[in-house]
Amino acid sequence: MSALQTKHAGLERQIQAEMSRPFPDETLVQDLKRRKLRLKDELTQN
Repeated sequence: MSALQTKHAGLERQIQAEMSRPFPDETLVQDLKRRKLRLKDELTQN
């Protein structure tokens, strides 16, 4: 379970880093958010 939380936090950091860039890659941000949401679903199911 903590491994999933670590991955979730890592994705959040990646999203924040990308969003802080002058021209964020929106496709990458959307992909990261989808991955983060899937992890969140896994966390709530456990």
